[in-house]
Amino acid sequence: MTSILPSLLSADFGALGEEIAKIEPVADGLHLDVMDGRFVPNLSFGPLVVAAVRRRTRLPLHVHLMVEAPERLIPAFVDAGATSLTVHVETCPHLHRTIEEIRTAGVSPGATLNPATPLCLLTPILPELDVLLIMSVDPGFGGQRFLPLALPKIAEARRLLDQTGSGADLQVDGGVTADNCRGLIVAGARTLIAGTAIFDTADPRAAVVALREHSQP
Repeated sequence: MTSILPSLLSADFGALGEEIAKIEPVADGLHLDVMDGRFVPNLSFGPLVVAAVRRRTRLPLHVHLMVEAPERLIPAFVDAGATSLTVHVETCPHLHRTIEEIRTAGVSPGATLNPATPLCLLTPILPELDVLLIMSVDPGFGGQRFLPLALPKIAEARRLLDQTGSGADLQVDGGVTADNCRGLIVAGARTLIAGTAIFDTADPRAAVVALREHSQP
C-alpha cells in the first residue's frame, strides 16, 4: 500500500500541534523540510521545531536537509528525534561518508537530487540507502506544479533499485496531488510526500485518505 507523508512546510506553523493531530491517525509519517536560505532560496526551521514535533507525535519523522554542509547538522537533528535524514547529492562532495555518518548516528540515511541532476550520480551509493527521494519540483517552496521530467526518473530509479536488490524506499516530493499520484505509483514510487494538497484543504485528514485511495494502481 502507498505510504503518505504530509509535508509540514505547508502546515499552519501557528497551530502546528493541531495540524499534526488532524492527520496523525491516517499518515504514515511526517516530512520536514529544513532550508538554510543558501542551497535553496528559503528559510524554514531547525532542530528545535523538529524536537517540538517529536514531542507531539509518535509518527516517524523524515527530515529532508535542503542545506549546505548537511554533515554538520546530523547530531542536532538526531538528538531532536529524526527517524531518517535525507541529504542532497548536490551538497555532499563526500556523499558516502555522510551517509555512513547518518547510519552510525542511529537513524535511516537517505539521498535525493534536484530535478535536473542525473540519477546516475546516486547509482554507486544505492546499496547504502534506506531512502531514495526524487524531487519533482525545484526545492525551496511549497505549492509548485509537478515537473513531468521527474516521471521517467522515477521509473529509472525503480529499475535500478530492483536490479541491485535494494530495499530503499522510493519517495517522491513536489507537486503531488490526487490527480497525478496514481501515475507516480505506477512508475515505481512507494511513498508520496504532499504539502499543499493536504494542508490547503478544508479537511487534511480526508485529503490524506484520498491521496492513498487515488494512488492505488
